[in-house]
Amino acid sequence: MSTALLATAGPSGLAIFWFALIGVLWVGYFFLEGFDFGVGILYPFVTKDDLDRRVLVNAIGPTWDGNEVWLLTAGGAMFAAFPLWYASVFSGFYLALFLILVALIARGMAFEFRGKRDSVRWRFWWDQAIIFGSALPALLWGVAFANFLHGVPIGAHGEWVGGFFQLVKPYALLGGLTTLSLFTLHGAAFLGLKTTGEIRERSRAAGMRLAIPTLVITLGFLTWTYLDAVHRNHHGLVPPFLPILALIVLASVGWLIREKLEGWAFIATGITIAGLVATIFLAMYPRVLVSSVAPRFDLTIANAASQHYTLMVMTIVALIFTPFVLAYQAWSFWVFRSRVSRPDEMAGEMATGAPTAPQDA
Repeated sequence: MSTALLATAGPSGLAIFWFALIGVLWVGYFFLEGFDFGVGILYPFVTKDDLDRRVLVNAIGPTWDGNEVWLLTAGGAMFAAFPLWYASVFSGFYLALFLILVALIARGMAFEFRGKRDSVRWRFWWDQAIIFGSALPALLWGVAFANFLHGVPIGAHGEWVGGFFQLVKPYALLGGLTTLSLFTLHGAAFLGLKTTGEIRERSRAAGMRLAIPTLVITLGFLTWTYLDAVHRNHHGLVPPFLPILALIVLASVGWLIREKLEGWAFIATGITIAGLVATIFLAMYPRVLVSSVAPRFDLTIANAASQHYTLMVMTIVALIFTPFVLAYQAWSFWVFRSRVSRPDEMAGEMATGAPTAPQDA
């Protein structure tokens, strides 16, 4: 039976719940992994020597792998709750997702292996893996989600009927630049919150330089999103204040960083990321993947969802185990909340009798 015929049935409450929960999972992933990506992107710009680079690795070392669990959970939820959505995405976006996977693997290996040999060349190549393994996913995730909303060549049965380069269009590239710049700014705020001394000052300077370009790019993407929705008469459920609030909060980030309120700046960039993802998901509703071939071929919450029993079992499991996962991750961030310093900075503080900040492993 074609998806066009299935689309006549409305979505169940459980299907709507899982669409919303998947949106929350992606918000969590981009909020947490976003500052990891930002730290990696800033790697060559806020460091001067290998000790500086070790500080950056230590700043995200205790939490980066836990942050990636949100990606696995979001992908698993898509597979179980909306298998047709998952299948269409992984067939049409195969090359892009493959590049993301390779980048994430290379970056993870770099964190583990860069310090295993005392060799300048060895560390140089692992450092490149950190930089490109952070920048490439930050760009491609924005391209992918912009395409979810703007439309991809999906046929009557949910099959992919186009080519890879149909994903590379101006709106999608602007979406990629939005996530790339926003994650980088998020990482700058995190480093200002997590590091000390010259690294903190360089991170603050980078954040202030990034604030206005990021605001302009994000404004352009959200404006294009709104105008496109008006043109297609697809307004979804986006309340007008949501993207406006995200932009107002983002506009404050440069001032917050300049005033050394990095904690508030980090919260502000996090709110902007959440507002961006929420805008995309609410604009898609009740669709999960827009077809550029014909509106009747759109994948919707109703025609892409699993059976009721599957969604019910998933809901019970999620309600039982999610609180434990959230509690553990909150505990790990609390344990590793201290700022990270260079060893020579710590030695100088000890010599002058100033309080020292513990260094992460």
